[in-house]
Amino acid sequence: MAHKSKTQRAKASAAKANKKDREEREAIASENTAAATEETAEESKGGLFKKKDDKPEAKQQPAAAAKKEEKKPKKKRFQFLRDVKAEMKRVTWPTRTDVIRWSGVVVGALVFFGVYVAVLDNLIVTPALVALSGLGA
Repeated sequence: MAHKSKTQRAKASAAKANKKDREEREAIASENTAAATEETAEESKGGLFKKKDDKPEAKQQPAAAAKKEEKKPKKKRFQFLRDVKAEMKRVTWPTRTDVIRWSGVVVGALVFFGVYVAVLDNLIVTPALVALSGLGA
């Protein structure tokens, strides 16, 4: 049996997370529709002969509480850290030889440009400034 690559594992993980989110949304939607059905059933029972003692505020409170819950989904603790961990698994890290090779390229470029700037400064710019300052005196 062949092993899955990091990309294949990451895609499978993302698909699994999407499926879980979709199931949670469907569960919330079904709960909301059930609550709405119960409310309409209670309202239809009263009809024209509804008692005056019934308080409409009492019926609105559960609905208002349900709306507050819908507006603010509960934030999962440490979800950010879990997401970071998942992203770090998806990263394609360079090999040790690549890191050493590119570090050598960077150090070489730094040495080259350091020497280039030193030559420009000491052999061209400084003598030109000295010559210009000597003319004014």
